[in-house]
Order: sequence, then structure tokens, then C-alpha cells
Amino acid sequence: MDVSSGYSKIAPVPTATSLSSNAVDQYTSSIGLKQNIYDFGKTSTQVKIQKFNTDAAKLDLESVSEQIVFNVKQAYYGVLQARKNRTVTEEAVMQFEHHLGQAKGFFEMGIRSKFDVTKAEVDLSAAKLNLIRADNAFKIAIVSLNNAMGVIGASDYVLEDILEFKNYEIIFDDATAKAFGNRNDMQAIAARRKALEENVELAKTNYYPALTGNAAYNWGGSKFPLEDGWNVGATITLPIFSGFLTKNQIAEAEANLNVIKANEDLLRQNVYFEVQQAFLNLKEAESRIPTAELAVKQATENLDIANGRYTAGVGNPIEVTDAQVAYSNAKTAYIQALSDYKVAQAALEKAMGVR
Repeated sequence: MDVSSGYSKIAPVPTATSLSSNAVDQYTSSIGLKQNIYDFGKTSTQVKIQKFNTDAAKLDLESVSEQIVFNVKQAYYGVLQARKNRTVTEEAVMQFEHHLGQAKGFFEMGIRSKFDVTKAEVDLSAAKLNLIRADNAFKIAIVSLNNAMGVIGASDYVLEDILEFKNYEIIFDDATAKAFGNRNDMQAIAARRKALEENVELAKTNYYPALTGNAAYNWGGSKFPLEDGWNVGATITLPIFSGFLTKNQIAEAEANLNVIKANEDLLRQNVYFEVQQAFLNLKEAESRIPTAELAVKQATENLDIANGRYTAGVGNPIEVTDAQVAYSNAKTAYIQALSDYKVAQAALEKAMGVR
């Protein structure tokens, strides 16, 4: 619907025989309505295209949300891992402090040489350096988590320790099927493909005529009340020759459709690879956990033996150092396996399009 209104002042041009310069006011107003009656599906196709593109944009937003969720999970597990690693280094510092006290006592009693004392001091200094690095790694992990959550300058908070093994049971075929059925990015590209399929049909409608109806009511004159009138009509527009524009528009639309079909196939392959990689990482971490747990048990026993031998005077400081390093490494490896399992599980859930 269109509404228009106008005003003009008309003054005659003076001539040799007429010097009149009386101006005339002219007023005009009109209300018009133009309505598409039938265009061989052109308008309805445009509506479909916009709907598919809107759906795709919403799905893109969901994909971004899923990536944020994964980033937060990954950063969360990173904090838990860093906190546990710091605890391991704190235990090492306490162990070497205890060992240094023993070495000094034995040296003062004349049972051990000065070498035991200096060796214990070196080990303690190295352990303290490791603690400094572990503490900084923990702080950086907190910063990474805050960044993943979009939090700036957050106050201190405590995280629940969920870095423990809980078997995540799923077979690869089920994981792949879930990914192909749930992934927002796959649904988004499918919606865009449908939009481009409709775009091909839209280009073809340029070959067809269009029927429109129109009606108008007009007012005009130089004096009030103004004279009025109306008109009603219909127009049919029939394209005859567009310089091969429509033909090329159809070819372009079909080419764009072929491109997105290829991209859809590529995305499907990438999703399959992402699921496969996450699944293999999950199984690899799952296999490491019992071995790492056994290594911690063995290293604990070995450390107890080394400490007992040194206290009894039959062991040497190198045995204690090696046993403590082996214990710390075993604990760190176990923590790493737990963290890797949790991250792999989160990655697999993201690959499957589930939270």
C-alpha cells in the first residue's frame, strides 16, 4: 500500500497581452494498493529460502555454544589436573625436607657423610623449583578457565574434584550414528543446501509471467473540497527476452548448489574423522589408567622401602631420590591419564553433538 500527498503553486508566465501573475494552488493526494495475485511460486520460494537460511543461522549459534561448552570442560579438567600436580610437588618438597633432616641428623652423629646432606639439599631445591612451576601452571589453568567462561577478574572459587575414572560405555557405530543425527553443523549445512535448491527453482521462475492487481483512490484540485476518483486494474508481466540473464542465473544457482553438496560431503567425512579420533583417544586413555594406577602403587611401595633402608642405615641417598622421582612421575602419569580420559570423553560428546 502506498500513500502520497503533494502541493504545488502554479503561476502563469506573463505575456505582452496579459500581465496577470495570479498563482494557483494545486493539491493532490492518493492511496494506492498493489497486490501480487500469482507469480508461479516466486514469492513462496523466496519465503522458503529465508526460512532455511534462518534455521541455518540458529544452528550455527548452537554450534558455537557447543564449542564453548567443550572449551569450558577442557579448561575445567585442566585446572583439576594442575591442582593435583601441584599437590604431588608439595608432597615431594615435604619428603625431601624430611630426608634432609634425616641426613643432617645422621651426619651430626657421624653415621653419614657430608655428601648425604648436600645431596638432600640439592634434591630439596629442585623440588621447590618444581613447586614454583606447578603453582604457576595452576594459576594459568585458572586464567584459562575464566577466559573460557568469559569471566574477567573473577574472585577465588573452589572447583569440585571430578577427575576420577567412570567408564563411558559407547560403541563406535552408535557414536557415529549420533553424530550424523545430532550435529548442528551438519543440520546447518543441510538447511543451506535446501535453500540453494530452492534458489535454483527461484531462478527458473524468471521465465514465467506474473499477475498483479492494483487499485487507487485519488484527490486533487485547487480548491477544497477536492475532487476525487478511483481506479482498479490488473497487470500481467511476461518476460520475453532478458539477454540470457535468466539462463545464467540458473547456471550460477546450480553451481552454488553443487559446491555446497561437495562441502556437505566433506563435512560428513570430517565429522567421521573427529568421532573416530575422539573415540580412539578415549580408549587409549582408558587403557592407560589401570597401568598408571598400578605404577603408583608400585612406586609407593618402592619409596617406602627406600626410606626404610635409609633410616635403617643400609640404603643410600640416591635410592631415596630415585624412588621419590619415580613416585612423583607415577602420580603425574596417573593424573594425566585421568585428565586425558575426561577430555577425550568431552571431545567425543562434542563430536556426537551431545552435551
